[in-house]
Amino acid sequence: MAKLINIGFGNVVNTDKIIAVVSPDAAPIKRMVQNAKEAGKTVDATQGRKTKSVIVTGEDILVLSALQPETITKRFSSFREGEIKGEYDE
Repeated sequence: MAKLINIGFGNVVNTDKIIAVVSPDAAPIKRMVQNAKEAGKTVDATQGRKTKSVIVTGEDILVLSALQPETITKRFSSFREGEIKGEYDE
């Protein structure tokens, strides 16, 4: 079963698909986002706000979020810790 993590404004991403969470400020990331937009491989989950993080998935799809990378990383880490402790077992 898919494990989902909140990336802001009620939007969620499958944790098994996340490869990286990066800041959009670096030029290579800006180019990567622009190329993905042109190819139709972006999901904009910012709700019209400034993009503060880019989530790279295994299917070469980029998810844009208005949350800081640190915030998403903390949510992902706490989710993984809970999973290890057995809190999310069915």
